[in-house]
Amino acid sequence: MRVRALQLDVDMSQSFDARVKATADLVRTSAVRGGVRADLVVLPELWPNGGFTYDVWEPTAQPLDGPLVTEFADLAREIGAYLHLGSMVERRPDGGLSNTSVLLGPDGTTLATYRKIHLFGFSEGEPRLMTAGDEIVVADTAFGRVGLATCYDLRFPEMFRRLTDAGASIVVVPAAWPAPRVGHWTVLAQARAIENQVVVIAVNTAGTQGGKTMGGHSLVVDARGAVLAEAGAGPDLLDVEVDVSDVGAWREQFPVLPDRRLP
Repeated sequence: MRVRALQLDVDMSQSFDARVKATADLVRTSAVRGGVRADLVVLPELWPNGGFTYDVWEPTAQPLDGPLVTEFADLAREIGAYLHLGSMVERRPDGGLSNTSVLLGPDGTTLATYRKIHLFGFSEGEPRLMTAGDEIVVADTAFGRVGLATCYDLRFPEMFRRLTDAGASIVVVPAAWPAPRVGHWTVLAQARAIENQVVVIAVNTAGTQGGKTMGGHSLVVDARGAVLAEAGAGPDLLDVEVDVSDVGAWREQFPVLPDRRLP
């Protein structure tokens, strides 16, 4: 499976529409490199709306059948690849907001949506402005079952074990993870891969959002815990070949998961 992960510097000086157009153009140019087409393209968390720009969330929220998802569904069809939209501020049918990830198939269909369960900010930010999700989400793809998680979820290992129990061999984690704790980000991404024997594709943002410096350092970790590729602090593109068949091989060779015992 060829993965292309786009670590974006989310330019909040641009209009919403300009950010969407610029990102769509990046997806197009990243989908084929050196004559090799991506199987999966992944974007980071809240790139259309800004991760810490709380005042922007309400006016830029869209429903899942709105123009943002529609445009990127067309884009997935155009590039002929699975496209993880990262996440967006969703305007739910009840009028509230959620931090929602969308996985699109190469035919443009929506394969899965995931509303972030663990909202970051303690009493501010996401917990004040958004409604948490309450469902574990996995999706079937041509290269295996993909589990969906977002940013702060990475700190909650029980969620990743539930994704593994649901059959995930790959977990995609878009994020807007700040620089002061980027060391936690890299360690936790490896830990979640090691303890669940899954591939973790963790895609962060770069630049500054809402006065917060983002940490970058997106990474792809295989099921054995090896870092296959890691970005720097600035805007970057990871182009990684992932052997998903190794997940099953490693689980068979080192069968730790069946040894779990709950008191």
